Amino acid sequence: MATRNKVAKAKSKATAARAKSSAKKSSKKVVKLKVKKPAAKTAGNGLPRLSSKPFGQAGRALEGVRILDFTHVQSGPTCTQLLAYMGADCIKVERPGVGDITRGQLRDVKGADSLYFTMLNGSKRSITIDSKHAKGREILDRLVQQCDVLVENFAPGALDRMGLTWEHIHKLNPRMIVASVKGFGPGPYEDCKVYENVAQCAGGSASTTGFRDGPPLVTGSQIGDSGTGLHLALGIVAALYQRIRTGRGQRVLAAMQDGVLNLCRVKLRDQQRLKHGPLTEYSQHGEGVPFGAAVPRAGNDSGGGQPGWILKCKGWETDPDAYIYFITQAPVYATPPARLPRLRQIFDTVEKWTETKNKFEAMEILNKYDIPCGPILSMKEIAEDESLRATGTVVEVDHPTRGKYLTVGNPIKMSDSPADVRRSPLIGEHTDEILRKVLGYSEKEVGDIKQSGAITAPDKPAKAEAA
Repeated sequence: MATRNKVAKAKSKATAARAKSSAKKSSKKVVKLKVKKPAAKTAGNGLPRLSSKPFGQAGRALEGVRILDFTHVQSGPTCTQLLAYMGADCIKVERPGVGDITRGQLRDVKGADSLYFTMLNGSKRSITIDSKHAKGREILDRLVQQCDVLVENFAPGALDRMGLTWEHIHKLNPRMIVASVKGFGPGPYEDCKVYENVAQCAGGSASTTGFRDGPPLVTGSQIGDSGTGLHLALGIVAALYQRIRTGRGQRVLAAMQDGVLNLCRVKLRDQQRLKHGPLTEYSQHGEGVPFGAAVPRAGNDSGGGQPGWILKCKGWETDPDAYIYFITQAPVYATPPARLPRLRQIFDTVEKWTETKNKFEAMEILNKYDIPCGPILSMKEIAEDESLRATGTVVEVDHPTRGKYLTVGNPIKMSDSPADVRRSPLIGEHTDEILRKVLGYSEKEVGDIKQSGAITAPDKPAKAEAA
């Protein structure tokens, strides 16, 4: 018992000593080091902080976005080139030894890529891959994992035949956006191949273009191909923005018929108005010509309520483009009912004056009176227009095999995102670079890939698939 008491007292003394020591330590002043907080990435309201860099020096709009470009000919390349101009890294996938079929179409310089190709594929990188080769399919899968958007305008079903179904792509990369141009949307014609003029006819443009006593006409503007490519680019940017919220990609479809119809919406407007009476702003109404069941071809009539026509200017006898478009706002005929029966008289009178001026002189004088007008500019005049070059609408670039050529720059001007307009790539020019820097293949692996034939032209290259 005495022994246990001694042990207990000893433990009690030891506990007291530890407590006393602890109390002394706690009485000392504790100095805490201030941890430097990282700079806030947001402005406190969830939005990014304002850039401190001057306008135009904070990077391009789509910097950091990587495009897997399976496009060819015109509609798809229009879309991806615009995205590349805005800063996206656009990787164009081409068949070894074949490439985009337009490289050799309408060729004007022997041995060089055609202007058809170079003017639709600027600011891109090119890699050649045989999609039918096992190693080639492996490379494609890696690209799918490393890219944000896949863009294609193959014939219906071609992407699936390559093994790149939506399910396969989405499994490899749930964030991937798959964007497609097709001729028609879902319906009886969705499996049909479509080219520019077919789209113009199916989308309502041709039936409403030309003069009423002549056949339907297609327009010189590529509203079927390039127009649909522009629609697709908008869909892609919208899908990228939505992905910020959802974290997942989606499919984006732009049908050429739909794109043309969107650009012809005023004619669909007129079709509905026609049910309630004649289209009074059309010149044929003023001439007493009855309307049929469908919107007619209206020659050079304006699409709005102000009648317009193309008038001859000085030199029209020898210059096919010596004309000006003139919209009448004659005060004597201040209302449409007063003007329409006399349109021919008005235009004939004005034309007697425009024939004494060249189109630029006429435009300068008419603009002083706020009369809407515009010269008929030839492609030669546009190519030589210094103001268009100054704004970057027309750009001269240098190509290693064909030399300098003109191309159309970014038609969309952004104050904080300068356009990146560079020449088109040679076929497979960036294959090694992409394999190493984008996909992470080692030197040995790249050598093995070359030996395998997955990125080189076969003995008998396959024929490029039509658009």
